Amino acid sequence: MIILLTDTGRMPVTESRPTFKRRQLARLLRRLREQARLSIEEAAPLLHFSTAKLSRIERAVNGVDVHAVKSMLDLYGVPGDQWPEIIDMAVRARERGWRHAYGLNDKGYVSMEAEASAVYEYQLGYVPGLLQTEEYARAVIASYRLQRRSRQDVDNQIAVRMRRQARLRDNPPLELQALIDESVLHRPIGGTTLMRTQLAHLVEMSELSNVTLRVLASSTSPHEGLEGSFIVLRFADPKDPDVVFIDHPAGGLHLEKEAQVTACMLTFDHLCSRALGPAESVALLRQVIREL
Repeated sequence: MIILLTDTGRMPVTESRPTFKRRQLARLLRRLREQARLSIEEAAPLLHFSTAKLSRIERAVNGVDVHAVKSMLDLYGVPGDQWPEIIDMAVRARERGWRHAYGLNDKGYVSMEAEASAVYEYQLGYVPGLLQTEEYARAVIASYRLQRRSRQDVDNQIAVRMRRQARLRDNPPLELQALIDESVLHRPIGGTTLMRTQLAHLVEMSELSNVTLRVLASSTSPHEGLEGSFIVLRFADPKDPDVVFIDHPAGGLHLEKEAQVTACMLTFDHLCSRALGPAESVALLRQVIREL
């Protein structure tokens, strides 16, 4: 199924965020401290930490080694039968994900998408990365004139994108709801032949039961989606809150506050209600292909 819309906004600069597993561990350590009825000011000196260091650990700004985690579990009175699972989480939180082998700055996004169970993407500029052909992805990356990349860097970025797409065919598969502005279908990326192949790929991917693709027609009246593209990531464990990711030229912005995430999901749902349905979206794709 398919969803389409129009032009992008500018977002403030922010630094990349920690990995998903480190965020999970940080939330758990904070919860355990609170259950032990200890404030940061009380716990930090008992752990031989400064209050600033413990705060950074609990906000996932800093990582934490296994020995420190064991000290926390002891101080917080965590039962021994719970230690192995938490220590294993601490070990995994320090592991470097497969994406690091490619030496790319993913703006903190890829590790989070790898752990997500569902992706809701609203895209004004390009075909969503999870639905791009290799040739289209290469043409898009080549268009970033201000970001100088070596041939190897480009190859690595495309390899990561293709590997991300494999999850759409996993068991269980990643769920994707893609909302795309109609202008994306008419934007001449890489020439007519390449665009025809890319649009045909969208039709093919829309046949997957876990992929919903809609197009927001260019005739749609002005809407709040014109402020910019965004992605919402949802996770299988209800204890892991949804996260919004917004890509922009200077980096990536992560939003985790409940009010922010809710606002983005309400916007996504509203735009979907104004978009063409899945069947109508595919029909539009086929029409554009015939006209190319």
